[in-house]
Amino acid sequence: MDLTLSLAAVQTAMLAGVRFAAFFAVAPPFAHRGIPGAVKAMLSVGLALAVLPRLDLAATESTGQFVGALVLEATVGAALGFLVSLLFAAVQAAGNLIDLFGGFQLAQAFDPQNMTSGAQFARLYNMTCLVLLFVSGAYQVLIAGLARSFDAVPVGAGLDLAKMADAVTTGLTDMFLAALQIGGPLLVVLFLTDVGLGLLTRVSPSLNAFAMGFPLKILMTVTFAGFAYLALPGVVNNLAQHAVEAMMKVAS
Repeated sequence: MDLTLSLAAVQTAMLAGVRFAAFFAVAPPFAHRGIPGAVKAMLSVGLALAVLPRLDLAATESTGQFVGALVLEATVGAALGFLVSLLFAAVQAAGNLIDLFGGFQLAQAFDPQNMTSGAQFARLYNMTCLVLLFVSGAYQVLIAGLARSFDAVPVGAGLDLAKMADAVTTGLTDMFLAALQIGGPLLVVLFLTDVGLGLLTRVSPSLNAFAMGFPLKILMTVTFAGFAYLALPGVVNNLAQHAVEAMMKVAS
């Protein structure tokens, strides 16, 4: 049996696969090192073949043009993945704030799976975010958003740098805002705890209230962080929606 493949279709599928692969290398939860590279490569090829019927065939006339198109698609995929990772970094940033104000920052360690450094709550929030992305199906929303990016940015076309810069600026602002919204209530409680300990020290200097305050702050952090932890499913869902909107905004 003879099987004839169009050179333009093969090139288009390869270019689409490179965009998917670059996105998976940067964007959570696919960027986690617990996911083998072979799985990411097969997923990229499978998704490229799935979206191929919707794509306009992009044939190149020389090897140099094809290599340039591959670099361009890798840049587009990495840029979209960076926008997604920027938004989801808010969860780890909230955990870092809780560690800082709760006194857990001294136990900071390097996580080789995520290639990040953080203490207990930062790692807990980060791992919970990754699990929720898979369990809730939010990863499918991200993949669907990336697939729709081919409608606005066809294979072989580049991103608008002005829109990309605006999206990065907005993403940074949203990241800090989301981090404060996630960890803000607990930070207020810990701040008021420090204020109360300071007032107690003024009333009775010999009591050494700040020495007694370490276990108290740990208790307050663990107790109230549990309430903030319960809100993470809704937070992850909202972040996934914002990530897709950010990709569509850049690609439009």
